[in-house]
Amino acid sequence: MPQAAVWLLRYSVVMCLLLHSLVMMTFCFHHAATSCSKRCYCSETESGGKTMRCSNLQLTEIPEDIPNDTQHVYLDFNLLTAVPTNAFAGLTQLVELDLSHNEISQLEHGAFRGLGTSLQFLDLSSNKLVNFNPVAFKGLKARANLTNNPWQCDCNLQRALPFVTLEPVSLTGIVCHSSDPPGMGVEGLAFILEPGIDLCGLIKRTTDVAMLVVMFGWFTMVISYLVYYVRANQEDARRHLEYLKSLPSRQGKSEESSTISTVV
Repeated sequence: MPQAAVWLLRYSVVMCLLLHSLVMMTFCFHHAATSCSKRCYCSETESGGKTMRCSNLQLTEIPEDIPNDTQHVYLDFNLLTAVPTNAFAGLTQLVELDLSHNEISQLEHGAFRGLGTSLQFLDLSSNKLVNFNPVAFKGLKARANLTNNPWQCDCNLQRALPFVTLEPVSLTGIVCHSSDPPGMGVEGLAFILEPGIDLCGLIKRTTDVAMLVVMFGWFTMVISYLVYYVRANQEDARRHLEYLKSLPSRQGKSEESSTISTVV
């Protein structure tokens, strides 16, 4: 066989192997991005995306292998306790997220980061959320179900609500289980529907009192310094005056001594 033919054959074999490897790698990456998460059930939606159901699987953590083309995720009736930062990053097509009936008590900063433009419905009902963290919902414009959580209504909540971009109807789901300060009469009420309640009043009064005490202390310090300064100047003036008064007597004694010396 001619040398050129042998070289061409070897070159063809190498190129075929490289092409095969490239196809396999592309298939693997595509499979990793679109395959269903372990233990969950996935189905295709009419728009071509996926619906992933992981309900009632005793999950304690949010799966990290959710397909990128998922549009609906159901993680309800599990044992989730927190939603970490960037838990759903990369799911740019996600429309619905169900996290209801879990043990979630913490939403970390940026828990729903990346979902602001796509997510339409978020279900966080029947969890253990006590404190409202507005940073977790930053940029999110979805309609959220926040009912059946032991919300504590306090000044932080009152200050945070105007900056939340969730659909307004979502905030009616914040029903006060307790309040700080207690005994404000908001227990059992939807806080957003009680605009007359001021939970920041005590903090404002405490701040005013603290400022008044600081100002009084500063004023007292200034007065004390002025009194000390005046008294110190008066004392210096008295000493200087006594010194001046003592000068003539000393001069007289000097003259008397001079006269005695002359006589001698």
